[in-house]
Amino acid sequence: MSVTSAADEVTTMETREASPSHFLIKIESFSLLEKCGIEKYETKVFAAGEYKWRLIIYPDGDNTFGKDRDYVSVHLAMADTSSLPANFEVNVVFTIFLFNQISDNYLPSLGITRRFHAMKSEWGFSKFISKEILLDPSNGYLVDDKCVFGAEVFVIKREAVTETLHLKNVDIPYKHDFKISNFSKLLGVWESEKFSAGDQEWKIILYPKGNGKATGRYVSIFLHCVESKSVKACHTICIKNQISDENLKKNGTQWFSGSTSSSWGWLSFIEIATINDPKNGFIVDDSCLLDVEISVLAISY
Repeated sequence: MSVTSAADEVTTMETREASPSHFLIKIESFSLLEKCGIEKYETKVFAAGEYKWRLIIYPDGDNTFGKDRDYVSVHLAMADTSSLPANFEVNVVFTIFLFNQISDNYLPSLGITRRFHAMKSEWGFSKFISKEILLDPSNGYLVDDKCVFGAEVFVIKREAVTETLHLKNVDIPYKHDFKISNFSKLLGVWESEKFSAGDQEWKIILYPKGNGKATGRYVSIFLHCVESKSVKACHTICIKNQISDENLKKNGTQWFSGSTSSSWGWLSFIEIATINDPKNGFIVDDSCLLDVEISVLAISY
């Protein structure tokens, strides 16, 4: 907050009646601060948000730029930082207040957000209020040479959810083939060994008698991402025709997510009757050959 002109401008600014939540300081004989050569006054320590703080009041301005002598400066500083880790970082929203003893309310600064750390543990307002306005008793801020400052400090807890999206430029997809022996003897579900593609772990899951609504009529095949990350991949699964070039191939592009949908595929990949018919060439010597191609496009974590 910077109040730089006539006193009547202060009265038009937003005020509030509630006292500051965390700290109040009453200064008696304010004029003696400057007369006694006190360039800054550091208040006692107060606690807010599990940290310790103090106000620093500069009755003759903090003179950061050599131009603030016509203002009172008020800063918020962390106290006892020696007990904190060397790389500490505390983000806070804080407000400085000045009590109006005539109207019985508080003039607040705008709440500002600042990052306190080892290299910068003090923030504030170089031009909190002009001395012309403060020293005029009719404004109500300094009455009988007494004034009251206050502070509220709210620490922003570091609980934000973070995400990293890594995009990949894939020219050549990963390819892997599988041979499923004794296909007619498979019961329930067949799972491949884990394999790596795009730095992620995968498996093929095949239901020879179908899964869900496809049970008893279709072979169901799914690609399963073992990772807990979210992975977007373009994938192709192919049942090879071992007596001709008429392979059965299906493809798709999906987000695989460990928390929601880690498997994608087809309930109705091929009819059971079709795959089991020897004339179609999909099963020879009771073996089925699968090819898979995977291109990882993006990873979110």
